[in-house]
Amino acid sequence: MSAPVVLLGYQQRWISDTSPVRVIEKSRRIGLSWGEAAEASLLAAAESGMDVWYIGYNKDMAQEFIRDSAFWARHYNLAAGEIEETVLADEDKDILTFRITFASGYRVSALSSRPSNLRGKQGLIIIDEAGFHEKLDELIKAAMAMLIWGGRVCLISTHNGEDNPFNELIKAIREGKLKYSLHRVTFDDALADGLYKRICLKMGIAWTKEKERAWRQEIVEFYGDGADEELFCVPSKGSGLYFSNVLLESVMQPGIPVFKLAFKDEFTTRPEEERTATCKIWWEENIKPVIDFLKVVSGPVKSYYGFDFARSGDLSVFVPLVVNGLMRMTPFIIEMKNVPFTQQRELLFYTVDAMPCFMHGAHDARGNGQYLAEVAMQKYGAGRITQVMLSEQWYSEYFPKYKTALEDRQIILSDDPDIKADHRMVKTEKGVPKVPATAKRKGIGGEQRHGDGAIGYCLAWFATLQNSVVIEYDSAGPRECSAGNLADYYGG
Repeated sequence: MSAPVVLLGYQQRWISDTSPVRVIEKSRRIGLSWGEAAEASLLAAAESGMDVWYIGYNKDMAQEFIRDSAFWARHYNLAAGEIEETVLADEDKDILTFRITFASGYRVSALSSRPSNLRGKQGLIIIDEAGFHEKLDELIKAAMAMLIWGGRVCLISTHNGEDNPFNELIKAIREGKLKYSLHRVTFDDALADGLYKRICLKMGIAWTKEKERAWRQEIVEFYGDGADEELFCVPSKGSGLYFSNVLLESVMQPGIPVFKLAFKDEFTTRPEEERTATCKIWWEENIKPVIDFLKVVSGPVKSYYGFDFARSGDLSVFVPLVVNGLMRMTPFIIEMKNVPFTQQRELLFYTVDAMPCFMHGAHDARGNGQYLAEVAMQKYGAGRITQVMLSEQWYSEYFPKYKTALEDRQIILSDDPDIKADHRMVKTEKGVPKVPATAKRKGIGGEQRHGDGAIGYCLAWFATLQNSVVIEYDSAGPRECSAGNLADYYGG
């Protein structure tokens, strides 16, 4: 049996297109950028080639593209140097960039997305996830100058709203106003070209049509309301989804645990001593070891939290953030399903009392959440607890601030698929970013979710903005700021 070709059909068609300007609207996670790195290495290695300039949405994308280019160089057995980190003077600040230099003298380099960085450059310009760059119009204008001396430009992206400049570009090409080459690859197109077969080959599992159908359905259900835009190249109307996948993935870090606690209805009728003991054991086995380790490795951090409350139906989500300088790190998350009021209070107090240098907490104080918000305020003081009546006014003020913090990479989120999907439930309605009242989805474990993780995170971010006043209160014990290196805890 012959070995399969390395690149799938849509990847081959894309990189074999040598048009001066080519544009592709695509599904997410189909390996298009990986295939583009194959072209970049060949082009830069050729004596008659040219420099390649890659512009991604963030540093992680830049590093990944350069690593992929290095992979292809080794695969082709091309003469290329090691990956270099260089500093580019970027007007008001220095930007760390990455590059590979080939024996031909040409380079594959990663740039920041500031349009001025393209001045004086020549070669192939790759603008990846174009729909998510803040100044795409200016970036395209600067890139097009490459065409004068034989350069080429390619734009790669999923959609990011109907009114986005990337979609306007697509429409102009379709209407014949721009004579650019246009490609389109939906999730189903990629499957037809063998995407799932390649995944099975990589994972070492046998492919069947039934497995592919089930996997497709699982992916479509995961993206929910965003499937049309994320998978099938249909831009959402208006502003659409508030948090892009690209943004969320840039600030999500693996290894941050999400602890889930759920009870059946009959647990509520058990004796109080039994309910308390059950939850205390669960907390000591799951949460306490993480906090104890955090205290050992953390520097002089301060602790904050957000609490989105639910008794039944939706989830209660407790999101702690530990702050070291400007960085807000997530040590863990607690999700509670059908946990009685008393036990939610106990778990909250266990956790807050154990956290290092607790400063402030913000509670969803609507409806039944008012009880827990009130008892937390009574225990820790009004200067340390804010009882938030979530409203359109509150969302319109703090969701944008929270989004800006994510864009500035001031918060590290848990790389949990349900947390990510919760953020993707936030939409802009009449100018207000919020989770629509009718928006519901099932989590990985089958639980009903209503954007609970996104609201919990936004409340936690809000808590870090408060100037807490230190007030004496009853405590389970001393909470000292330990010396150490917080980055060690997160693998950074």
